Amino acid sequence: MDDHDTAYRLLFSHQAMVRDLLLGFTPGTWTNELDLDTLERVNTSYVTDDLRSRCDDVIWRVRWGDDWLYVYILLEFQSSVDRFMAVRIMAYVALLYQDLIRGDQLESDRLLPPVLPVVLYNGEPRWRAPQHIADLIHPGPGALTPWRPAMRYLLLDEGAYEEAALPGERNLVAALFRLETSRTKEDFRRVLRLLIDWLDTPEQADLRRSITAWLRRVLLPRRMRDTPIPEIQDLQEVDTMLSERVKDWTRDWREQGLEQGLEQGRKEEATAIATAVIERRFGDVPLWVQDRLRVADATQLHNWALALLDAPSLEAVFS
Repeated sequence: MDDHDTAYRLLFSHQAMVRDLLLGFTPGTWTNELDLDTLERVNTSYVTDDLRSRCDDVIWRVRWGDDWLYVYILLEFQSSVDRFMAVRIMAYVALLYQDLIRGDQLESDRLLPPVLPVVLYNGEPRWRAPQHIADLIHPGPGALTPWRPAMRYLLLDEGAYEEAALPGERNLVAALFRLETSRTKEDFRRVLRLLIDWLDTPEQADLRRSITAWLRRVLLPRRMRDTPIPEIQDLQEVDTMLSERVKDWTRDWREQGLEQGLEQGRKEEATAIATAVIERRFGDVPLWVQDRLRVADATQLHNWALALLDAPSLEAVFS
């Protein structure tokens, strides 16, 4: 596990980070039913070796009425996208359920608790793998449909979020994403100063130290590759240091922003073309196809658009 994996695992070991993830990045209003003050890390002392080996993942639970609801956060920082992530998620949730059964962790009704599986992805290529297990399985005979697995994960692809799509209110996870994707020193320092203000209480001291360590060991070395990073101990020291490192920081991020802008433009154009072909040949675009289009890169979208011109069905292209 590299420094990035270790630092992120440490960040999401803080209740405040998981709380803001649930409040700012899950669709719908169901989180209003949770008692977020009861958020607690799952004790991994009782889990099997198979699940314990997932040391880069974080498992929390929170009260939903009288019952527990589990949040499984899988941290994914490899350079390539795992097409079969939905299979891995299904396996990890099954392992969690097995461990809850073996450890006698179920409620009195002996029902398994609901689990929200989250994949937090930080790689360079945009995520394009299916998020639903059913999209990875051949349809087969229609009579087998009732036995087809039905499970999906919530994807948080950091680099895919536009500024307008991030929560606008005070949210620690959104601030984390903004730090990762900010393109200028000024944007970065603006977010950093918000964090300095938000975490200026004794009870937030541990989280403040964790964010400082992540900046020092992971983010700043990536953004200031030719500049030695001193042993910074506090977020305020980060802000002070950045005021003296303007030139290198700005040049590096401008180049990155230009590349991202060009790629985004190509993807939007390719998505529009593929959507137009589908609507002309097959009518409205189904939700499962919209999901596939949304996470594909520009090259894959162009290939699909060409294939759709002569395909007998949507399944022939996307399955």
